[in-house]
Amino acid sequence: MTQNLSGATRLHYIVGDPIAQVKSPAGMSQAFADHGRDAVCVPAHVSPAHLADWVRGVSLAQNVDGIIVTVPHKFACTVLCATKSDRAAFLNTVNTMRRNTDGSWHGDMFDGLGFVTAMQDKGCQPIGKKALLVGAGGAGSAIAHALVMAGVSQLAIHDPDDQRRASLVDRLAGLGKCPVTHGSADPGGFDLVLNATPVGMKAGDPFPLDVTKLQPQTFCGCVITAPAITPFIAAARDRGCSTMTGADMFARVRDLMVAFLLGE
Repeated sequence: MTQNLSGATRLHYIVGDPIAQVKSPAGMSQAFADHGRDAVCVPAHVSPAHLADWVRGVSLAQNVDGIIVTVPHKFACTVLCATKSDRAAFLNTVNTMRRNTDGSWHGDMFDGLGFVTAMQDKGCQPIGKKALLVGAGGAGSAIAHALVMAGVSQLAIHDPDDQRRASLVDRLAGLGKCPVTHGSADPGGFDLVLNATPVGMKAGDPFPLDVTKLQPQTFCGCVITAPAITPFIAAARDRGCSTMTGADMFARVRDLMVAFLLGE
């Protein structure tokens, strides 16, 4: 990508803590260029303690049009949005923010829709499937909601944070779409087994669930982009499972975020 920066270039940030692992600045900047826009995406490493001050600060710059939100800020950024989509309001989490006409922020969450679309790209249709999801954080919440809306027959959610898991289970069950229950690390009996946690990013991490109980007909997915093939995905492939990676998910999420940020 060749980017000719000038004073007219529009800025979009991606904010997280840490931030060095993200691959999106180059991909997002290229996507803006492909759409004929003079815009770039740049990383910002901001701690939770300074997030609100940072958002207030960048909001003063009139050439900042968007903020992409990654771990651990997806819940905290929700309260910094003056308006948000119905999906983001239900989940109380955002991963993308764009300017309103008055300079305030409008938020939406595309992790779930992007994840499910990536599954479908791999030939996995969630409708009628029994799903086990590990992780009830920002991405996990969005994926859980998207799975329910896509028509899974049952969703079990496993997360070591009992309160966070219980809150998500209760809210999703309240939609009346399908049974939503508390899951465990045992993937036996599920058609879809999905990891929405950062477990697997670091060398020496344990598996997010008991991979010895995976069956060849199980479809496995993971949100992690680095490493490209996590130990969980490698183990699933060793057992004959069809899989999707975090890169597969992000390609779809990126398309949705770009369209949102450019108002298309």
